[in-house]
Amino acid sequence: MAATLQQFLLDKGYTKVKLHLTKTNHFEIKASINGKKGRFILDTGASSSCVGFEGIETFKLKAEDSMIKAAGAGAINMETKMAKKNKVKIGKWSNNKIVLVLFNLTHVNTALIDHNSKPVDGIIGADILKKAKAVIDYEKKYLYLRI
Repeated sequence: MAATLQQFLLDKGYTKVKLHLTKTNHFEIKASINGKKGRFILDTGASSSCVGFEGIETFKLKAEDSMIKAAGAGAINMETKMAKKNKVKIGKWSNNKIVLVLFNLTHVNTALIDHNSKPVDGIIGADILKKAKAVIDYEKKYLYLRI
């Protein structure tokens, strides 16, 4: 009998994390940054993982000026800051050298709230997903990360 995707990945040293599908059809995930828990959108199309400016104190981020302009989710040319060397933990997976882009998340959260979804602290993007060799099981709503 063929192994399930779950069994195959768990045998290969992956950990699984439950994804929650929001009313806006986004996958939401719980993660912690520098020991503080938060709620994040999982976005395979976002090149960088991001946190809203509101999260600088919450997640103990050391914000530095950045020349990067953020674009996405209907907004362009947004000012950003960066925070380097952050510990990000998702389920049993963690990495303590994550660079986060900080920007104004108001437009994202306004859209979520308008659709009766809860606001988020940020976005888990392709940078973290690549580092963790992520596999997404869309049908069963699990994210697998290599530990």
